[in-house]
Amino acid sequence: MKHFMLSLVCMALFSCNTKAQNKKETTSQETQFPITKTDAEWKAQLTPDEYAVLRHEATERPFSSDLLENKQKGTYVCAACGNPLFRSEYKFNSGTGWPSFDRAIEGNVAYGVDNKIGVPRDEEHCARCGGHLGHVFDDGPSNTTGKRHCINGVALNFVPDK
Repeated sequence: MKHFMLSLVCMALFSCNTKAQNKKETTSQETQFPITKTDAEWKAQLTPDEYAVLRHEATERPFSSDLLENKQKGTYVCAACGNPLFRSEYKFNSGTGWPSFDRAIEGNVAYGVDNKIGVPRDEEHCARCGGHLGHVFDDGPSNTTGKRHCINGVALNFVPDK
């Protein structure tokens, strides 16, 4: 009886089919971007942490970014290609441990769907080089856009205003 129940549970789990599994996942590897390099070229240009996040969609540890507490005025640019992505006035403290912004610089961020955790999430990439930045959620400040662009700090460089 025990084996029968275990077999039944296993069959039920393996036969599950969710909408997230049916939804096509769009990644930076499937889209052509204006700046393209070989994997070896990216690996030579980027630090190991930048390479893991920007090219292989890893996530940095929360509260590990030097940019998290940055309060200077300026622009956050892609660490791989220098594309301006976020302005300092868009930044807010989300308490999540990653730099968060209520909006991106229009046209400089590309979006796709990430199903890696079993539920679809809106993934963000640099529109110029395709580098993975993070994800955007609908739980940002309600007095602005209502969006929270949750970005890996290692994917960004900061350029202060002059």
